[in-house]
Amino acid sequence: MHSHNRASIGHQIKYALRRPQRIPGHVRRLGRNTWLRLSTRDHVDYYRAVMKSDVSRGPERAAGSKSHGRWLALGQMQFDYLERHGLKPEHRMLDIGCGNLRAGRLFIDYLDTGNYYGVDISPDLLMAAQKTLVDHGLRDRLPHLMPVKDLRFAALPDEMFDVIHAHSVFSHFPINVIEECFQHIGRIMKPGGWFDFTFDRTEGKEHQVLREDFYYRTETLMALADKHGLRGTFMDDWERLRHRQSKIRITLLDAEPVAERVTVVRPQNEQNEQRHTVADRVMQDLR
Repeated sequence: MHSHNRASIGHQIKYALRRPQRIPGHVRRLGRNTWLRLSTRDHVDYYRAVMKSDVSRGPERAAGSKSHGRWLALGQMQFDYLERHGLKPEHRMLDIGCGNLRAGRLFIDYLDTGNYYGVDISPDLLMAAQKTLVDHGLRDRLPHLMPVKDLRFAALPDEMFDVIHAHSVFSHFPINVIEECFQHIGRIMKPGGWFDFTFDRTEGKEHQVLREDFYYRTETLMALADKHGLRGTFMDDWERLRHRQSKIRITLLDAEPVAERVTVVRPQNEQNEQRHTVADRVMQDLR
């Protein structure tokens, strides 16, 4: 959770004084992003171009992982959390912003054959996802990978998915794109299904940095969900993991209350200590 405004001049000056070695890279990224914004028609098209540029330096870095070890750990963390909170092999799952299958490779291996659907706005990351399938021997699991131009999900049938997942997607989009998703997500969700998404949370002023990172108040996203007939539940146990984002679970307003289905992660005792996930251990090493 972030309480300060990273877009403010004061914060940027303090950051530059503490990390002067990062100034040249920030200036280059600002110049690139300015050009891409001027040459694209909307934010989704703009961020697709950002991803194309980032993938040229490596798909794992483009997916937000500075090392292969961190790529593995973040994927494991996502999988472990969702498996603890209700994901079953028989569920049909939609992974929004699946990227190069950082977590998708684990979902594909766990779910029944053909039950994983991954979509992304970046064709370049989806090409990298195909390599991940080959490298991890997952071709026989018959996953469905599909590029999309927006978050309307027009090509997907009604009431298709038990579980919908979006990790580090809304942290890169303005509120109008998030609302577009909320307008359509209920149509493709099965009754009793749920939609988990992460976001960059702030308790201060909502803001963005370089049109790449967007910071929202929890209340804003909850109210937006309610506007479109959805119920939001803040997943506070996610913040106790080694991850800087927050998580909300969305269900249909007339569905079973989330609290009756979510397995709460309680304080660890000696027995639970022996059950630390691979992700917890690797993330601790990386820190």
